[in-house]
Amino acid sequence: MKVCVLGAGPAGLYLSILLKRADPAHEIEIFERNAPGATFGWGVVFSEETLGELRDADYATFLRITDTFARWDAIDIRYRGEVLRSRGHGFSAIARKKLLAILQERCRELGVVLRFETSIEDPAELPEADLVVASDGVNSVLRRSRDFGTRSTPQGCKYIWYGTDLVLDAFRFSFAETEHGLIQTHSYPFDEHTSTVIVECPEPTWRAAGLDRMSDEESIAFCEDLFARDLEGHSLLSNKSAWLSFPRIRNRRWSDGNVVLLGDSAHTAHFSIGSGTKLAMEDAVSLANAFVRHGHHDRAAIRAALVHYELERRPMVDRFQQAAADSAGYFERVRHHTGLPPRQFAVNLLTRSGRISHANLALRDPEFVRRADLDFAGEPDRLFAPPPFLTPLQLGKALIPNRLVVTGDPRGAGLVRTAPIAVSEDGRITPETQVGVASYPVDAVHEAGALAMACLTHAGRRGATRPARFGVDVPLPPDEAWPLLSASAVSYGPLSQVPKAADEADLKRIRDHFASAAAEAATAGFDLLELDFAQGRLLASFLSPLTNPAEDRLRFPLEVLSACREAWPEERPLVVRLTVTDWAPRGATIEDGVAYARAFAEAGASMIHVEAGQTVAETRPVYRRGFLTALSDRIRAEAAVPTLVGGHLTSTDEVNTVLAAGRADLCLLDVEA
Repeated sequence: MKVCVLGAGPAGLYLSILLKRADPAHEIEIFERNAPGATFGWGVVFSEETLGELRDADYATFLRITDTFARWDAIDIRYRGEVLRSRGHGFSAIARKKLLAILQERCRELGVVLRFETSIEDPAELPEADLVVASDGVNSVLRRSRDFGTRSTPQGCKYIWYGTDLVLDAFRFSFAETEHGLIQTHSYPFDEHTSTVIVECPEPTWRAAGLDRMSDEESIAFCEDLFARDLEGHSLLSNKSAWLSFPRIRNRRWSDGNVVLLGDSAHTAHFSIGSGTKLAMEDAVSLANAFVRHGHHDRAAIRAALVHYELERRPMVDRFQQAAADSAGYFERVRHHTGLPPRQFAVNLLTRSGRISHANLALRDPEFVRRADLDFAGEPDRLFAPPPFLTPLQLGKALIPNRLVVTGDPRGAGLVRTAPIAVSEDGRITPETQVGVASYPVDAVHEAGALAMACLTHAGRRGATRPARFGVDVPLPPDEAWPLLSASAVSYGPLSQVPKAADEADLKRIRDHFASAAAEAATAGFDLLELDFAQGRLLASFLSPLTNPAEDRLRFPLEVLSACREAWPEERPLVVRLTVTDWAPRGATIEDGVAYARAFAEAGASMIHVEAGQTVAETRPVYRRGFLTALSDRIRAEAAVPTLVGGHLTSTDEVNTVLAAGRADLCLLDVEA
């Protein structure tokens, strides 16, 4: 097979090595615009899992890479003048220049032709080939020459990639408060002489600090002064370093004819999870193996190999890009977490991308987790503390015995939440929806050792439907349905009944119904009260611009909250179940959700139960395990209000992770009774 590779980065070089090893008859040429020793950046990081793949793919290259590795197992977090160390993480790093030299040398040994300082501006300049590989990075010339459905969007903070002659003994995150905002570094060693230092901050902070106007020398001086304690008298080093915005690259397809995208030309993953080179080299392993499986004897076989490569790699890449997006978003908003105690701040940082859980962390560093659990329990002088999910929560004057919330069997739970209880007959979701709280077995919940929370709702335009076991939002036949009410006369789905837009008389009646139901719940012995402002129900319809054209969308929900607060005992907590983002174009955003949560907290809500989506039938949900956790983290940090969160949390480890990191105060556990 004749192969042209554009770009002599790790992906293109490693693919060439593996193809040559698989079949020495392959004719492979690599074209690179830069000289052999030219590269940007400093060190690259590998995980133990990636090293295993490299060992299996080509042992000779593996040995040369690992012989030069810097290895460490600790992460240091400098925050509020304190350095916390977590061990057991297992990193390996190598200078990017050294890695490229090893791969170039191996290519030459195997007979790959390397053509450096050869700039290809037009793909037509490439020689005829059976396979053309675009491994020319985020600005790929080959990718731009065809329609791969490319999307490139800036992600995270402004950042700059420096080196330093200080040799660190751990991966270090350092956070520095300035008058312009928080600025942080990600630093790690990669050989016996040098470490990488990446400095980043949100763009508004970057501009306010004047970094957008500084010369290279001034920028280095600013960062050296700000992080002088971390640098211990050493200097920052530049390698044509410049402030950049990280581009998130996604492509609708990874190949077109005989042209295939590899590494950064196909996808990127934010540097804060350290996986760019890992993904690029794993791409190379996958593509080379695809040719072993399907052969390369004709166009059909080559096409089959390219399809196999994309099908195998895309799910893995999607997961890493999601984790990278979570991590980039974390660092962009990390200023909101500066109210957390140091060790909880550290747990929040270490678990930010969802790849490390409370249990993972306990295996890696039991002492770190023991101390984190003691701090979470508020008993630092004890030897051991219960795991976070078994730690009681004092909410107002209610002591919830543990952090687990369920909707069914109360055994083992700290709080039992009722199914939605309609405040009136016309507020039912289905004919089976309970109206009024009187028949709920509150005493049985208390006998099981839990507290009870009544969830009051009015279905609004999502009412008069068949029970969910017959399908979601399936309308009742006209002769069985009842008239619906909403903030506007807009139906929920194409087959749904058009509701009446509520007038002032309707609003007064609904407000009175909620207040009466709240008083009944207090009399019935409920410990907490939840008001349903979520998922397209009546009160939620007032909060979304998709269903309420009025400018003051908070007015009526706040009136209902105020009426219930007056009817509900002051010492008992009142929870608002809130859709914090509509997940729909032109709908309410998470920024709206933060503002709503803050307003409800100021009006007397003790806690926000975080929900998302379902405001309109055509919502675009982002469902996955723990899909509400990041939203809860933002509401809790930015609105400064306790939160309850669910979102497919199915294990106590997931709950412990959410709680220990300060992303919520109570968790709704999704388990079968």
